[in-house]
Amino acid sequence: MGASVNRKGPSSYANAKDKSDRATSEQVLDPRTRIILFKMIGRELIQEVNGCVSTGKEANVYHALTPTSAHIALKIYKTSILVFKDRDRYVTGEYRFRRGYSRRNPRKMVRLWAEKEMRNLKRLVSAGIPCPEPIEVRENILVMGFLGDEEGWASPRLKDADIPSALYPALYEELILNVRKMYHICKLVHADLSEYNILFHGGHLCIIDVSQSVEHDHPSAFDFLRSDIKNIEDFFERFGVKCLGLRRCFDFITRVHVVEEGQDEGSTLKHWLTEADEEQPSSPSMDGSNNKTLNTSATHEDNIFLQSYIPRTLNEVYDAERDVEVLTKGDGKNLIYAETIGLTHPTSGVSLESEVRPHVRFKGEGSLEDGDLVDEGEYTSDSEEEGSEEPEAAEAGKDVFDPRTPRGHRHEDREAKKERKKAVKTEAREKRKTKIPKAEKKRKTKSSRGH
Repeated sequence: MGASVNRKGPSSYANAKDKSDRATSEQVLDPRTRIILFKMIGRELIQEVNGCVSTGKEANVYHALTPTSAHIALKIYKTSILVFKDRDRYVTGEYRFRRGYSRRNPRKMVRLWAEKEMRNLKRLVSAGIPCPEPIEVRENILVMGFLGDEEGWASPRLKDADIPSALYPALYEELILNVRKMYHICKLVHADLSEYNILFHGGHLCIIDVSQSVEHDHPSAFDFLRSDIKNIEDFFERFGVKCLGLRRCFDFITRVHVVEEGQDEGSTLKHWLTEADEEQPSSPSMDGSNNKTLNTSATHEDNIFLQSYIPRTLNEVYDAERDVEVLTKGDGKNLIYAETIGLTHPTSGVSLESEVRPHVRFKGEGSLEDGDLVDEGEYTSDSEEEGSEEPEAAEAGKDVFDPRTPRGHRHEDREAKKERKKAVKTEAREKRKTKIPKAEKKRKTKSSRGH
C-alpha cells in the first residue's frame, strides 16, 4: 500500500492567521506598523524612535531623531484598538469624503484620517498659522516637526503651561486671529479646539490635532465653530481675560469684511474688545445684585446662541418671508445669519444714492466725471441717435415696466389654450384629407425602386 503524499506541502498552513499577527503594544504598535517604521529607518528618514510624548483617543505621539540628530514627531494612529469611533459627524457631508470611506476596514479608514490631517496641516503652514510642519505620511503614521526644546522635551499644552497672567490677553487675541485666518484662508474649522489641543511653544500658541477639522462649508461647521469659541472663552475667562463673548467672537471670525480703512485685523480686534468692555457696567451696585443679573442674562444669551439654528445658504433659511419682513423694517442686525450669508438692505447701512455702480456711459447721458475713460465719439450707437430725437418720450417711459410675453404655453389662460388646440385640430384635419394611404404609399415606393 502506497504512502499518502501531501501535495500542498507547507502551503496548507503557511497562510494560517494567528492572534500573534495582530498583537498590539501600547495600543498602536502592531506588526504592520513596525514594518513601516523599519522601512522609514531603512530610507534614513528616521534613525531612532524614543518614548511616547502623548496619548489620545485616536493616536499616540512619539519622539524620534533623524540621522542628522534633528527632532521630529511620529503620530501613530490606532488601528486595532479603536476608541474614537464617532467619525461620521466629521466625515458625512464633506466634499473630500464624497465617495465615502471604509467603515468596516479600520486600517483603510485610519489611513484616510492620517492623509486628511496631513492636508490640513499643509493648509495651516501655508497660511502662516503656528503648527507642526508635516513631513510625510505612510499608512497610519504621520511624520511631522517636533515642537519642543533642543534636548527633546515637548512643549506643554496650554492647560499645563506656566504662563504669566500678563500674557493671557495677548495670547487670546493671537488665538482668535489664528482661528479667523484658519476659517477664511484655510477654509477650515478645527472642530475640537480647546486648551488640550493647543501647545505653548516659543511664546506663541500652536494649534495641533487637526485630523477632525472640517471644511467651512460642512453641514455642521457652524456648530463646531461655536463649540470651539465656547472652549476658548471659558478657558481665558478663568484667568481674568476680557473676552468678546460668543456672539461677537463668532461674528468677528465669520464676517468677511471687518477691517476698517487704515487698520489691520489686530487693531480691529482690539477695537471690538474695547466696545465689548464699554458695554459692561463700570460701577456695579454694592451688593453685587446688578452684576449677578448681568452675568445671568449673558449666560442665558450665550446658551440661546449655542442652540440657535444658523443657515449657511439662502436655501437653508427656515422662514424666508418672516426674515424679509424683518429686513424691510430695518432690524436686519437681529438676524443671526445676516453676516454669514451676506444679507444687505438699504436701511442697514450705505444708501443706494451714494453707491457708485459701474456701468457704460453713452453720449448724451450726462457729464463724465474726471477719470472716466470713455470716449464720447467712440461709443456712440445707432440706438442713441434714434433715442435722442425724442428725449422727453424716453424720459417718460424710463421707469415704465415693459411686460414681455413668456415663452412656451405654461402661462396661457384657458380660453387662449382652447383656441390654440382648436386651430391645431383643424389644421391636422385638413392634412388628413390630402394624405396618401399607407398601403398605396408602399406600393408606389416599391414600383419606383423596381424601375
